[in-house]
Amino acid sequence: MKTRPLFLLLTLWIVPLAALAATADQPHPNIVYILLDDAGYGDLSCYGQKKFETPNIDRLAAEGMKFTQHYSGSTVCAPTRCCLMTGVHTGHAYVRGNREIKPEGQAPMPADIVTLPRLLSAAGYETGAFGKWGLGGPGSASDPAEHFDLFYGYNCQREAHNYYPDHLWKNRQRVPLDGKAYTATMIGDEGLDFIRENKDLPFFAFFPVAIPHAAMHAPESYIAPFREKFPEFENKIGKYAGPEVKNPIAAFAGMMTLVDEQVGQIIALLKELDLDERTIVMLSSDNGPHREGGHDPDFFDSNGPFRGYKRDLYEGGIRAPLIARWPGKISPGSTSDLISAHWDMLPTFCELAGAKTPDGIDGISLVPTLLGDDDKQEPHEFMYWEFHERGGKRAVRFGDWKAVQLNLNKKQRGEIELYHLPSDRGEQKNVAAEHPELVAKAKAIMLSAHQPSEHWKFKGGK
Repeated sequence: MKTRPLFLLLTLWIVPLAALAATADQPHPNIVYILLDDAGYGDLSCYGQKKFETPNIDRLAAEGMKFTQHYSGSTVCAPTRCCLMTGVHTGHAYVRGNREIKPEGQAPMPADIVTLPRLLSAAGYETGAFGKWGLGGPGSASDPAEHFDLFYGYNCQREAHNYYPDHLWKNRQRVPLDGKAYTATMIGDEGLDFIRENKDLPFFAFFPVAIPHAAMHAPESYIAPFREKFPEFENKIGKYAGPEVKNPIAAFAGMMTLVDEQVGQIIALLKELDLDERTIVMLSSDNGPHREGGHDPDFFDSNGPFRGYKRDLYEGGIRAPLIARWPGKISPGSTSDLISAHWDMLPTFCELAGAKTPDGIDGISLVPTLLGDDDKQEPHEFMYWEFHERGGKRAVRFGDWKAVQLNLNKKQRGEIELYHLPSDRGEQKNVAAEHPELVAKAKAIMLSAHQPSEHWKFKGGK
């Protein structure tokens, strides 16, 4: 087991009596959370994808619940992961952008920060993460080994741009590779082994996979069928990191096929180990679709009916799939239009695990919705995002309304735009001039939701 700061342990060790008194017929479930990387709302066939199929992910939806108004924590990788791990939105998060360090890793979170795996560990869960971290470089105060009992994968997001790297990390141990091994399958296999080894314990298995982030790398056996399907792109070259890719369109579809297969492997293993009804499996994506390495999100309609891509705060940049499956608990084939976000995962998993949910977070537990008790579900008053790249931008959703403001780092700031999502989900008609009172409300929320940060400032103040 990893060591933790003493005062943090004293804070986290108190588990509700309900958890201690759990009966044999009502055990706390194992938790599997799969986070795709740069998969858009439309990149799953159960959400409308037509160019390739994701049958195992579709099966999760058919046997569980599909959310239609779920949001990512941010529009890029690191802040989304911070929101997920800490239960707060980007107005309060310690990490609000991809702040790099060299030679490897991203800027760390504070050593004493309370995170989801630390909370679940205090509640008796074995915790493992398999994929991409991005919240603290090797040996830092926020190395993933400081949070999880087992980590295997890419510590650094830059390293994860290449699926044929020269190393991965297993906790604090650097694992050298020959540059020929396809890491997505290696990492997936480690996650399966973790489930096998902890089948008799409550476990939290976090799969922050790198797929389908650029580069567009996949074994040829997965790409070949799509080379035949999309031959018109055979002369197109994808360049990003590591080997160049011929026909990156086919490669993207191959990557999605591979990760869908891995989801199927997880479900099959849970069944094999008789853990199916004792495990909740959830799947989402960290932000909207990218346009890198030769990927063409417009060809795949990756953002579905929404405007924008990765690094946008329009719906296409932050609307994310969310699927939850728990046989015997979640009604199969159900759908929820609850407005929710990645920062809701921490309180949701804490409630499921019988762990104490910390005060001062922005998330709400989704357990009532998952179990069909909609009348008991607490709604969000608003959802807030801020992003400090691309000129600086922020957005807020409150009820049916969405407000977006751009160019916050420029001398002439953009005016607040306002959209009515039920009638304009593509955010094409700015109705700010028609509803000044709603614009004023949006501005007030934006100002109140932003907590000043040493590292994340908009030029000219809030």
